[in-house]
Amino acid sequence: MPELLDPDGEPVPDPTSYVRHYLDRNDVEVAREGTVSHFDQLPLSALTTATLDWVRAAVPGVPVDERRFRPNLLVRTPPGTPAFVEDEWFGGTARIGDALCVRFERASERCVMTNEAQQDLPHSPLILRAIAQAHDMRLDALATVAEPGRVRLGDTVELI
Repeated sequence: MPELLDPDGEPVPDPTSYVRHYLDRNDVEVAREGTVSHFDQLPLSALTTATLDWVRAAVPGVPVDERRFRPNLLVRTPPGTPAFVEDEWFGGTARIGDALCVRFERASERCVMTNEAQQDLPHSPLILRAIAQAHDMRLDALATVAEPGRVRLGDTVELI
């Protein structure tokens, strides 16, 4: 059974309560991978803030944040980073934090789920339409784990 560890490496007795308190949100729940209904294609999805900012600009007036795309990792990119920079990572490897090493394989093909309403995000068909027109329905970088390791908020992503 997977465990959630606190920043000191101690197991958390109630992961859902811990994450809700940490995020100051009550609309999240920690669940085993097998109990969540979704169609992820590879173990890890990384999305950059540069690409997320592009989506926001492409659909002005529509609230957009990372929840629409369910990345495992949201990578903060420096100002001026081009949208879809994730495409340059395919076939490459990155070290995240001290130990995790991932291999980027390809992008996700997005579906209508990105348009669906969720919590405070309204339904909008403009999101998928913009991604389809600009980037052939693809968004993010899917990866496999080459070397396991712990990831912490603020860890550096280094392409190697």
